[in-house]
Amino acid sequence: METKKFVYYQEDDMYVGWLEEYPDYRTQGETLEELQDNLIDIYGELNTGHIPYIHRVGELKVA
Repeated sequence: METKKFVYYQEDDMYVGWLEEYPDYRTQGETLEELQDNLIDIYGELNTGHIPYIHRVGELKVA
């Protein structure tokens, strides 16, 4: 089982969040658990290869 980091905040009665690796793809949930389930769904969709032009975050080592 993989572990992925996600960023979230609470806005009014909703939790809004995104996977750290895919910051352009946001979702929400009424509970933190619902948000996490929605993030798992988004992760699955983004890794099918059927969505073109997915923006990702990478790491770059600089001197």
